[in-house]
Amino acid sequence: MSTQAEASVTWPQALSWRLQRHLLDPVGSGSVADVVRRLGAVLSMDESLAELAVRTRLATSRPGELAKAIADGEVIEVFAFRGSMHHLSPEEGGIYLALRSAGRQWERASWVEYYGLTPAAWPDFRAAVREALGDQPLTLVELGEAVSRHRAYRHLKPVFDEGASTLIKPLTWQGDMSFGPPRDGQRTFRRVDTNPRWRGIPDLDDAGPRAITAYLGTYGPATRDHLHYWLVDGLSAGRRRVDSWFAALGDELAAVDVEGTQAYVLRTDVAALESAQPSRAVRLLPGHDQWVIGPGTKDTHVTPSSRRELMTRKANPVIAGGVVCGTWARRGDELTVTWLDEQRRPDSVIEEQVGRLSDLLGTDLGLRLIPHRG
Repeated sequence: MSTQAEASVTWPQALSWRLQRHLLDPVGSGSVADVVRRLGAVLSMDESLAELAVRTRLATSRPGELAKAIADGEVIEVFAFRGSMHHLSPEEGGIYLALRSAGRQWERASWVEYYGLTPAAWPDFRAAVREALGDQPLTLVELGEAVSRHRAYRHLKPVFDEGASTLIKPLTWQGDMSFGPPRDGQRTFRRVDTNPRWRGIPDLDDAGPRAITAYLGTYGPATRDHLHYWLVDGLSAGRRRVDSWFAALGDELAAVDVEGTQAYVLRTDVAALESAQPSRAVRLLPGHDQWVIGPGTKDTHVTPSSRRELMTRKANPVIAGGVVCGTWARRGDELTVTWLDEQRRPDSVIEEQVGRLSDLLGTDLGLRLIPHRG
């Protein structure tokens, strides 16, 4: 791939094109599963934020659709990026799990000593977990009870009783199980391979290039540092691996100049990127939305440095033209928007978006605006 820029665009153009890809301007007309597939991953540590992140990107939606999509297997919930729980597509999610498994955490000496499971014993343990799950979701305690009936795993029952989060993460990375529908307020787990939509986990060298092209197709134009942040810092894929996959993609990728920054997109997206017009869209997003998390809070083109701490603390961003320009917070039926940018605050557009948020949340929200104070 030539490193000479094949196109030159401004950051407003780049962010406008990315807003389209994120189903934010215009808002998408598909399904919950379509949104998850497009974003690659949706953080699910807080289900209310995850649902809002998805529904914000849909022209029409109903409360509970994300939970239903999980129950129906249209979306899976697993441990993925940075060891946190994420929603993934069952058709495409395997590419990220392949990368997450590349570190082979279960072979580390500290792991073997703590859990009493050698690398040679790991495949049999995985099989025992799948057998225990059968066709019915189990809580963690129930799973531990079933697995520990095997003499070889009897010592693990206290681990399951205490939460077993580190032990079970590789079981989701390797496609043995995912989170199931909650039962009586408790999380459950179920097999993934019984989901007819599940496409399995591809070979690592097949998954890597697919993960790169998926990222560039949604979060481009992106730099090499962005790819390292997403796939190395996020999934522990390994810097050398990512660089080799990037190089192997060759002419499928194109270098573009974004106001002096060399970034990359898929070659098939260059024309659409060049024709993009700056967006004036304002959106009220939930905390830790993929718009901010996907490129990382260090990306000052999306998150100005003065607002980074707010985003890392899960503040709800107000974006204008793709840039974090403020925050919003709800208290009861009042929604407060704090404007943090030097540009003129678009009050009427903010009011429209508060109306849309009211519809999404099913309540009539009053608006309080706090101006920028310099």
